[in-house]
Amino acid sequence: MVFVPAFESKICAPDELAARIAQLARPLVFTNGVFDLLHRGHASYLAQARALGKSLLVAVNSDDSVRRLGKGPDRPINPQADRMALIAALEAVSLVTWFDDATPLALIRLAKPEVLVKGGDWAPERIVGSMEVKSWGGTVHSIPFIHERSTSATLAKIRRDW
Repeated sequence: MVFVPAFESKICAPDELAARIAQLARPLVFTNGVFDLLHRGHASYLAQARALGKSLLVAVNSDDSVRRLGKGPDRPINPQADRMALIAALEAVSLVTWFDDATPLALIRLAKPEVLVKGGDWAPERIVGSMEVKSWGGTVHSIPFIHERSTSATLAKIRRDW
């Protein structure tokens, strides 16, 4: 028998998202990102996001989507399935899905979160989906960084020290 950790059940295919969201406590918080090399900044950010509602849905960029973002030819370092599993393992996260489009706008429209968040480097008015979330009475937040970490900086350090 193969052991499957319970957190794996938090991973949800986009076509199953509507049914799974219906089971989540509201208000629902939505965020998205690459989450390539999981670090303390990610964990802190997601905990802060969850504190804004009762459930947290995280949409992870697909591998192809990450490549189109222009983060470098070797990105993502970790494949989509691994990135989603690590996000799902975090206590603050209720559900994890993925998107292949340039933005998660279709997922935001489907999920209809009451709260939309991104990290402190995003002005609320620039966050994809902010107009939609506000149109149904939701709020949009740019969460300040409490730990200055980034995957790009970590990779630069690794490459420099090699």
